[in-house]
Amino acid sequence: MQKKTLVNVLGVVYAHTRTSDGGDLYLTRFAEKYQEHFEIHNWYEEEWFNKHKIRLKGTGSVYKAPTREVAGISLDLVVKNCRVGEDVPFDTHTLQEFCDAEFNSPWEEFSLVEEMRESRYGPKDLRIMTQLPMAIYVPPEKMQLWQSGRSRSKINRIRAKHPGIDLDILKQYMLIYQWIEGRNLPEIFEHINVGNDVLVYHLKTLNNLVMSDLNKKGYLVADMKPEHVIISENDTERIKEIGQAQTDSTEDQIYYLYTLINIGKYSVVDYELLLRTPEYETEVKNSRRHSYLDDQRDRLTPTPLPDHLSNMEIFGVPYIYGHAESTGGHLWVVGKNARLFDYFLPERWRKTPSIKLSENKDVFYTITKDNIRLVWETSRVGEIPDEVEARYNPRIREMGINSPFEEFAIAHHLNKIGIPCVYVRAIYMTGTSKIESSADIRKYESHKKILDPEGNPILHESHNYITIRGYYNGPDQWVAQQTGPLYVPLDLERVLKRGLIDETQCRMLLRQVKENLKDVGYDGALLKLNDLLLALDSKDEIVRDNSGNPLVIICNFELIWK
Repeated sequence: MQKKTLVNVLGVVYAHTRTSDGGDLYLTRFAEKYQEHFEIHNWYEEEWFNKHKIRLKGTGSVYKAPTREVAGISLDLVVKNCRVGEDVPFDTHTLQEFCDAEFNSPWEEFSLVEEMRESRYGPKDLRIMTQLPMAIYVPPEKMQLWQSGRSRSKINRIRAKHPGIDLDILKQYMLIYQWIEGRNLPEIFEHINVGNDVLVYHLKTLNNLVMSDLNKKGYLVADMKPEHVIISENDTERIKEIGQAQTDSTEDQIYYLYTLINIGKYSVVDYELLLRTPEYETEVKNSRRHSYLDDQRDRLTPTPLPDHLSNMEIFGVPYIYGHAESTGGHLWVVGKNARLFDYFLPERWRKTPSIKLSENKDVFYTITKDNIRLVWETSRVGEIPDEVEARYNPRIREMGINSPFEEFAIAHHLNKIGIPCVYVRAIYMTGTSKIESSADIRKYESHKKILDPEGNPILHESHNYITIRGYYNGPDQWVAQQTGPLYVPLDLERVLKRGLIDETQCRMLLRQVKENLKDVGYDGALLKLNDLLLALDSKDEIVRDNSGNPLVIICNFELIWK
């Protein structure tokens, strides 16, 4: 294996390395002492894997496979293909109960399994045992769409909702768990002599008992079934012995099996549809949100930096830089607080429900999985405006649309000198190449000498960029202290339509912002009504500045120039 680097994705630390076949391997702490076992030739070499793999029952591609012996030890593994992006095959009952469920990404799945193993929530004397999550392997090859098994219509829907975001639909992700020696519940009943009706009754009852335990610990499995419940090999042998010891043993065997379930002597497997209960999800979101608000308040205070992240400064703005491992993208998070990085990973916001805020641009409002309100927008850097926009002001063609890094530098500087702007939070570069070529390459040329910590230009002509900003609900310092209602932002166009101010005042506010910008050396002549926000308080009254005038916040920086 090549040199390892430590990365942290959704709270799980991995040792990341490139494999001999050009793929990527992410080892968890459980696999650390077995690094050699996970070298490609020791488990996934084609002849070895095809000869030794055993396909397990189920709807996905799941295999039991041993590694070659290393230092006299061979590991039995469970290797499964991640089905993120595929349609979930539900029966009618499950479809009604979990109609919004989606397959977890590999990073979300491992994070939830690790969280469940740590038993942070629910009764302290109850623990849910699981397989050990060992590694995530990403082969170097890209599949054809028909090979991926992913729904074209589903992917198209997601892409339409999240334009410019790399879904990695052609990448294969393989999750590797340690095999648990034992038998699932239907296999246990092969050694218990009951009729079919009684079998169905007991399987359903035992499955419900396990689901109840999961619920107490704050979890649900959208497709929970008896095949997911494993009884250890020793306890399986004990059930067989009870059956062989006496003629009328069925009742004693069933009693013993129920006892095992009631005292938690079982393991749960298959986590691709594992999710938190609504109650626990609310608790986690609230906790994450409060931590986030504190960290945003202190975003410019340096924190210890993990190995997988770097500090850098671009146009006077400090960033925490790192990779978005789930998509192969890159991420710049504003500030010096490394704890903020995980909140902006694409898996935290790319699949959450969103509302489009503009008819003309890809601007969306969403509440992330951490209960954080964000606005994200596909950058237009490299585009040449259409004829209508160009006629409106030829200066757009002369100056070019700002890069995300220029936008953030402008917003950052204006806030520092007292001109209110929305808070800029993060810049995400997608992992896959964009389809359309850039018509205006001037920004790429002007940025080519600005390099990331790995020596690559920060602005790539062949990639899309997403800017992420805060949904303005008050100054960060104020918001972090609030327990009651926050401000609600409305752009000037909507304020006018709601009759909160008249058109004369509206135009006056727009003109005043442009004059304020001009006074500090910026050209904001192209700002429009929907590029400016007012804030409403809990009484639906307009928030005012220290002078008693409506507080106006700039929210668009792509056409502001020095």
